[in-house]
Amino acid sequence: MIKNILEYFEETLAEVPEKTAIVDGGREITFSALAREALAVAALLRRTFGGEIRRPVAVYLPKSIKCAAGGLGILYSGNAYMNLDVKTPAQRIANILELVRPLCVLTDEAHQTALAAVWPEEKTLLLDGELPSAGGEEERAIRQGLERIIDTDPLCLINTSGSTGTPKSVVLNHRSFLDFTEWALEATPIGGEEIVGSLSPSVFDIYSFELCMMMARSSTLVLIPDAMAAFPARILQLLQERRVTFLFWVPTIMVNIANMGLLEKVPLPDLKMVWFAGEVFPTKQFNIWRRNLPSVVFVNLYGPIEITLDCTYLIVDREIPDEEPIPIGYPCRNTDVLILNEQDRPAGPDEEGELCVRGSSLALGYYNDPEKTAAAFVQNPLNTAYPERIYRTGDMVFRNRRGEIVFKGRKDSLIKHSGYRVELGEIEHVAVNTLRLVNNGCAVYDHEKKEIVFFYESEGPLDAAVFRREIGKQLPRYMIPGRLVHMEELPRNANGKIDRLRLKGEVQSV
Repeated sequence: MIKNILEYFEETLAEVPEKTAIVDGGREITFSALAREALAVAALLRRTFGGEIRRPVAVYLPKSIKCAAGGLGILYSGNAYMNLDVKTPAQRIANILELVRPLCVLTDEAHQTALAAVWPEEKTLLLDGELPSAGGEEERAIRQGLERIIDTDPLCLINTSGSTGTPKSVVLNHRSFLDFTEWALEATPIGGEEIVGSLSPSVFDIYSFELCMMMARSSTLVLIPDAMAAFPARILQLLQERRVTFLFWVPTIMVNIANMGLLEKVPLPDLKMVWFAGEVFPTKQFNIWRRNLPSVVFVNLYGPIEITLDCTYLIVDREIPDEEPIPIGYPCRNTDVLILNEQDRPAGPDEEGELCVRGSSLALGYYNDPEKTAAAFVQNPLNTAYPERIYRTGDMVFRNRRGEIVFKGRKDSLIKHSGYRVELGEIEHVAVNTLRLVNNGCAVYDHEKKEIVFFYESEGPLDAAVFRREIGKQLPRYMIPGRLVHMEELPRNANGKIDRLRLKGEVQSV
């Protein structure tokens, strides 16, 4: 029985020690070399903090071999990694660190100055140069410490948007990643020689699953530089040059590639499987991918971060008309999906309901936030016999005539944008309460244009460039509204609250 994700890595290490594990630009690293670097990080943590385990350790590094070695080293030390985006505004990083209070932060000299503005240097460890190797006695102590880790212990923390201006840190454990990985290896044709085109940022759960693929199936990760995101043609050329076989991407970049007609210009003969998740993939653009890559297996996955990776999937093996949505399919193995109506009873045929999930895939909760955890992870209303948690996603769905689950939209103001989960209330909170840029505001999502629209009250229209610059000091780029709409007074409903439904209806006309 596997109880720790590193057991995958140890098995792969024994079988193919000199195979390339990660390609990072001009640098490549084998599994054996990656293990040495990871163990060196674990030894550094033990020397500095003793044998502390089950604590979060943050990584403030760009996505790279060093970042991957840092994360694996944290796991070897018996702790949980939390990757931070070095492009995120300092105040948001400060908010995350204040909430989580990690054991320490791993970084390098290039990013130490920025980190020092929000985090004490005595709790910072630098990973520059070649770290001292873990000696024989140290390595034995590390492996003995791992025996104390069980499958319900934390593996990683992933930060997501929060309505009060402070992100929530979702705690995911070893069991949930083992559960999803085992399902993926059985349900889809993932082979032992996959070359993964790794595009997602290190703060995404997709990246963590790519690490699982590397460990469990000796897959090679080809890290796609962040700067390349603005050049889709160059990304496809890199996939072609590196003979990439597997992609797990957010649809945004795939839509751009389809719209630019790049698949006709850059053939990808080695590509075998494409997964996509994180937001709705417009069927018209999806069909362009499918027509140009007829031998590729396409898999649509769905699931919020509170459910490790994803909880439903559809292997798209039939034609879907451009005007119809791609279903999110069926529950993954060992995951149960409940579709509950407003009375918390099972929704009937073709009846919309809220998608709720139970099973090993559920996160442990939000770190240091028991109130939000209790609100989102609740007792299963269909089970009154014993305690059983479910996660209420806030997503509205229904089952079609094929029995497939179809996504309809959000129940509240939580949306997926560019692959990130965004709480629209956080944008409002920062603009109105934190920065006081406007008297009042309401953020609405234009699903057709995939754009955040911000309606606001103020004495006069704002300078859009100034607004974006100021709010960009608090929020990451993907949360900055694309359109600003000035109103003398925001519409109110009968209760005196901002009429969000009306604004949603007006979003196409402004």
